[in-house]
Amino acid sequence: MKQDVPFFRVEQLRPLYEDVQTSGIFPDSKYFPDCTPTASPADILKAYESAKTQPGFDLKSFVETHFSAPEAPETTYQSAEKPILQHLESLWPTLLRTPDSSSIIHPSSLIPLPHPYIVPGGRFREIYYWDSYFTMLGLRASDRTDIIQHMVDNFAYLIDTVGFIPNGNRTYYLGRSQPPFFALMVNLLAEIKGEAVLLEYRHQLEKEYDFWMAGEYTLTDKLPAARRVVRLPDGSILNRYWDDNATPRPEAYIEDLHVATQSGRDAETVYRHIRAAAESGWDFSSRWFADGQHMESIRTTDLIPVDLNCLLYYLEKTLLHIYRQLPDRVPVDVFKERSRKRRNAIQQYCWSEKDGFFFDYDHTTGQLSTQWTLAAAFPLFFQIATPEQAQQVAQHLESKFLHAGGLATTLVRSGQQWDAPNGWAPLQWICYRGLLNYGFDKLAGEIRSRWMSLGEKTYAATGKMMEKYNVMDTAAKAGGGEYPNQDGFGWTNGVFLGLQGDSL
Repeated sequence: MKQDVPFFRVEQLRPLYEDVQTSGIFPDSKYFPDCTPTASPADILKAYESAKTQPGFDLKSFVETHFSAPEAPETTYQSAEKPILQHLESLWPTLLRTPDSSSIIHPSSLIPLPHPYIVPGGRFREIYYWDSYFTMLGLRASDRTDIIQHMVDNFAYLIDTVGFIPNGNRTYYLGRSQPPFFALMVNLLAEIKGEAVLLEYRHQLEKEYDFWMAGEYTLTDKLPAARRVVRLPDGSILNRYWDDNATPRPEAYIEDLHVATQSGRDAETVYRHIRAAAESGWDFSSRWFADGQHMESIRTTDLIPVDLNCLLYYLEKTLLHIYRQLPDRVPVDVFKERSRKRRNAIQQYCWSEKDGFFFDYDHTTGQLSTQWTLAAAFPLFFQIATPEQAQQVAQHLESKFLHAGGLATTLVRSGQQWDAPNGWAPLQWICYRGLLNYGFDKLAGEIRSRWMSLGEKTYAATGKMMEKYNVMDTAAKAGGGEYPNQDGFGWTNGVFLGLQGDSL
């Protein structure tokens, strides 16, 4: 895996970067890491060392002098006077970004991509990994295969360039990935353009797999975990979320310092858990908290997430399908066995017979997590669950998670955005399609209807599609987390269009 990427990193501006991020001069911690230096880091730091000792020095003015501001969020597209489907179709050009050659002249934290791509919107000015699959569902409904192709090629480029798909195309994301949806993207493109597409991306799919499995051959009884792989007592290998860095996130520097200080724990351990939760995409959720309520108890790397391992099972099955089209029989046998073992391990370690539900597994204690979350629907989406298990999961989804506006992410109100009362588009899709896989059409249709009605209601009132929604009180706004609810919004639009075109 390639590690030495010759891009600008905001850490090169230390101590200016730390002074800015702890000063509070910008209300959003992501703002400064997204700024573009107008000179070399060395020259800016030299100017800073000289200027900061002068009477009347103003840090914000210094930043404004030596950096270009990031792209301002688009706020002019409010359009409740348009029918919602027309609005969503018209948003694609607003959210589309084209390759930016200016980054060669003035390097920034943005990693340039060779092809156009869709961003989520709001403060999110770059491509995001798992968001993009759900965005592609809408692009498919809009017959924008050209953009789907561009985005898949961008992710293939990132795999070839940096060795994996980072959280987003920013250098401050280079320590981590996000839920591995690349195989689903390639398969979606293959559904549109034909099976040959799978062979075109074989090598990138293999590199993606190698990234997630790195370190598996170093595991022993005495060293059962390394990076993203964990060896379980019976010899099974499953995966966890991780980040190669154990420092505060540049885009949330002061927030991470605060959590580490409040925790009273070893700071590097806390930073690693925070970053691993960011890799999960569920940043943040009681799902990762030892006490089920407070960020200070975060323990992400202790957990084997059921959804991550379902995604990697699908990647193994995709590679198996590709290898069956090639003359060499060896990789077919290898991946047939790998996918079989992972499926069995998910069943063994993530299923609770007592509760009739899938949970994350704490490999440090040998116990299932007690946190009920929508991650339990991933074994239905990928058809890993037995019919009996699917029936029990469906019953719990209906009785515990379903509300007026759709499915709540968890059963806990912690103040974090990936908890109750919030619902998120990607998880509505996973649950909806997972239930359809096992014949629970009525419940799937109810989820679809309630989620789409909430989206339509919010759009009629605001002219916006939101990042997340309050599904428990459809008159209230969603909240929680490190930043205000964003509008735009790539994956919400994608799932809405996908559901709209999915007739039961």
